Amino acid sequence: MEAKQELLSEEELFSTFELVRKLSPEHELLRLGPLGPTAVYTTLVTLWMLTMQRLNGGTSMAAVIKVVQTYCTNLLPNNKRVRDGTLSKSTSAYSEARKRLPMEAVECFANSVCDSLVERTPSWFGNQRAYLIDGTTITFLPTSALTKAFPPATNQLGVTVWPVMLLLVAHELQSGCALIPEIGAMYGEDNTSEAKQAKAIAKRIPARSIVMADANFGIFSVCHAMIRAEHDIVFRLTKSRYKSLRREAELMDETETSTRHQLQWLPSAKDRRKNPEIPTDAVLEVILHQIQLETGGHLMLVTTPRYSSEQAADAYSCRYDVEHDIRDWKVTLKLEDIRATSEEMVRKEILCSVVAYNLVLEFRREAAKIAKLPPRRLSFTGVWNTFEIYLLHQPPCIATDWLQRYENALKVASKDKLPNRPGRSFPRKAHPRRAKSTNFMRLPPKKEEAEEPITDRPKPK
Repeated sequence: MEAKQELLSEEELFSTFELVRKLSPEHELLRLGPLGPTAVYTTLVTLWMLTMQRLNGGTSMAAVIKVVQTYCTNLLPNNKRVRDGTLSKSTSAYSEARKRLPMEAVECFANSVCDSLVERTPSWFGNQRAYLIDGTTITFLPTSALTKAFPPATNQLGVTVWPVMLLLVAHELQSGCALIPEIGAMYGEDNTSEAKQAKAIAKRIPARSIVMADANFGIFSVCHAMIRAEHDIVFRLTKSRYKSLRREAELMDETETSTRHQLQWLPSAKDRRKNPEIPTDAVLEVILHQIQLETGGHLMLVTTPRYSSEQAADAYSCRYDVEHDIRDWKVTLKLEDIRATSEEMVRKEILCSVVAYNLVLEFRREAAKIAKLPPRRLSFTGVWNTFEIYLLHQPPCIATDWLQRYENALKVASKDKLPNRPGRSFPRKAHPRRAKSTNFMRLPPKKEEAEEPITDRPKPK
């Protein structure tokens, strides 16, 4: 018993669950999700088990129950069934615990972990933090509930199969930590858009941040929402929009490699028609930049006035990091393999996947200190595998052994370096979507077996 007390007291700073406990407002979670005194799957334990499922790449409920009951009984409350070892391995109790979790508790959990981890890293530009925003899509099993909430795309043959969710993510540049995303339907009558989601996420990004985004967001309504939320912007512009805005702008300075124009940006009639919430007196004081690239092309940006062209170009050079962050979160942690069949449970799993992703990033930052490298020079996949094998799937041990295990895991993760191949350059291209299979759809017969073409079944996109 003394050894267990030692484990719990000293492990507090190093155990992943205890780290989550420290980062989470446990009293607030108990208030949002009150339970009876005999409950085994408490609010925090259920949230942690949901996070463990994503840390394990989407493992099943049955698997995570066996892991907790085999290796992590110290996480469970002091319950007679836990003490006697008679707790059922059936998924029904855990499934009910997941369902009764209030969405407010899951959001509070995800926000608290993210905010706490971001605070552990230094700011990026002076005392400002930078956030990279971008959109992505996720497809799910074609259940009736998910198809209604996130309608599939349509093509020339009709409605396709897979429900499509549109997400807008915001990743803090220094830490890589993700805020909880804006979620909506990409298709259907109640669909959303990246611009609408950007205006919503502007209120969630900490005030006076630098927000960077590609040309999809370089439009008046999004820039207005960001600046109104007290953020600075570094947004790319399309060539046509830059030329249009430059006609109304005043030249500030010009060098061999860049030009700057000052602009009082007014909304167009189209902007007002599509965004009636824009005030009648809305005007943005912005700077237009055109920077010559080494390849011979030009980078066209719109920023708030405080940035020179050199600063804007240096800042925007980090924008592509969000592409890798989205891949690590969505693909590596297998976000498209969510098994939930209801909209509410899908949202809960997505929020807990954000927590899982941010915890791996925290582990990567610790490993990067040992390697004396920037965290992004370590492979997310390699670090995640090390985290999973060396920490997540290990039995309990006394505090001294745990400390040694944690240090060994960090040393292994510090060697998970990305290859450095100078001089290699590959054109950006779209990757083909992977094939999916499901019991909800029967594949058509092979070509040689089909006597006539099938025209009444839409092809999945």
